[in-house]
Amino acid sequence: MTTPFLRAGDTLSGYSGTAFATIDGQNVEMFFVKNLRATAKKNKADIKTLGNRNTQKKATGWEGTGTMTIYYVTSRFREMMQKYIQTGVDTYFDITVANEDPASAIGKQVVSLIGVNLDEIVMAALDVESDALDEEVPFTFHNVLITDKFTDPIPG
Repeated sequence: MTTPFLRAGDTLSGYSGTAFATIDGQNVEMFFVKNLRATAKKNKADIKTLGNRNTQKKATGWEGTGTMTIYYVTSRFREMMQKYIQTGVDTYFDITVANEDPASAIGKQVVSLIGVNLDEIVMAALDVESDALDEEVPFTFHNVLITDKFTDPIPG
């Protein structure tokens, strides 16, 4: 009897996907993204109880954080930061990421990050050592929606 394994063809290529932002009701294709990673992390409290020397943990909430590295080819995020600097009005928007590799049998996953808010933005950049300027953009988000899910891989 052989041990089941993940077929290499079912892994996902990192560049087989799309990202869209919905900003002020307008859909913007984020073809300038080099990489994006969003993480949901539980906040936990220490709970001590009588009769137990162990400190237990209890989930008390969560936080969503992420970073994306983008090519330095759009002014949209700088304009959003300028709006905040000049008026105090912040911009919240959604990012939808679709992972779909046509070579993989697991299908497509679509995840929307709701209420994305940028933490910091490079306002101006020059670099004589760089062939292509890019910038890292940290952000937070306050909800997640999974609309399409991968199918389970078929063992090889």
